[in-house]
Amino acid sequence: MHRIYTVSVASVYPHYVTKVEKKGRTKAELDEVIEWLTGFDGPALQRHLDDGTTFEEFFDQAQLNPNVSLITGTVCGVRVEEIEDPLMQRIRYLDKLVDELAKGRPMEKVLRA
Repeated sequence: MHRIYTVSVASVYPHYVTKVEKKGRTKAELDEVIEWLTGFDGPALQRHLDDGTTFEEFFDQAQLNPNVSLITGTVCGVRVEEIEDPLMQRIRYLDKLVDELAKGRPMEKVLRA
């Protein structure tokens, strides 16, 4: 089991916020990306953050977007579409979307519209 599985989403979320805000994006845009991926609206996301939900619990409860297979590319040198462990792949999907948002990619493209 990877250590990240037991890490709380709340402990990583501020780093995501910092990353996107440094590049001129907003927390609201980050939340929109997370909602697109997981199905968690603002109150549900906040509840997970407040409860200290782990990444494993977070993605167990998520309703992944049907277009998640359109997320391709590399994160940390690994192609996300080739990751065999389903939970690790979901975590890397989130990382990939956050990276794209921070790099200034248009929201329509980040959300695979």
